[in-house]
Amino acid sequence: MQQPIGIFDSGVGGTSIWKEIQKMLPNEDVVYLADSLNAPYGTKSKEEILRLSIKNTELLLEKGCKLIVVACNTATTNAIDYLRTTYEVPFVGIEPAIKPATLQTKTKKVGILATKGTLSSSLFHNTTKLYAAGITVIEQQGKGLVELIEAGRTDSSEMKELLQSYVNPMLEKDIDCLVLGCTHYPYLIPLLKEIVPSEINIIDSGEAVARQTMALLKKNKLLNVSNTAIAHKFYTNSPTKVLHSLVAGPNVEISYLDF
Repeated sequence: MQQPIGIFDSGVGGTSIWKEIQKMLPNEDVVYLADSLNAPYGTKSKEEILRLSIKNTELLLEKGCKLIVVACNTATTNAIDYLRTTYEVPFVGIEPAIKPATLQTKTKKVGILATKGTLSSSLFHNTTKLYAAGITVIEQQGKGLVELIEAGRTDSSEMKELLQSYVNPMLEKDIDCLVLGCTHYPYLIPLLKEIVPSEINIIDSGEAVARQTMALLKKNKLLNVSNTAIAHKFYTNSPTKVLHSLVAGPNVEISYLDF
């Protein structure tokens, strides 16, 4: 089926998920919504996150999307249950990769860097309770990180200082796995590798989300089996400069959209 996959996020972070989906599903068209005007979602109330998630979902459905990836940890943890019971298309959500971290840790201490909206959600607490028995999970709110990424200041000295202030206390508590609980944060991996020892495993959810997307497309017989040219359409309600710096390709189109 040649209808596109829809992806939305509170800005540009979900492009890290798009890259994994593109690798795994090269024949699929994509429509991506970067709601940068309202970033970050992680500091908003559950009611506001739900309202924004509904707005994004309905816009993607208007554009004919056959499946929607909620490429935002905060939107997943606060809105995906409602979206799944309200709309007929399949949804793929993002959860912090607590399970793989608990399977890999040798010190039995795992750090998670995430937004306030994710760390305070019932889904996060239920996931941690389910998989982290006997494991110490050290939570750290990544306040200010999304804003710097959205501003195109990922490699700034301010970003490095902020990351060090968040990560060093976790290292002092002997973590050996660091879970990135926000889709913006994979763009910080090069900087994190300068800060943390090489033996620390940095774990994000991108590949797992792409696998789940493929599985749901197959299950619902929605895979695109045609040989027509693919298109990746990105829409943002903020200036397009940062989006242009993160996504590129012959089939990529980036536009401003007031939504």
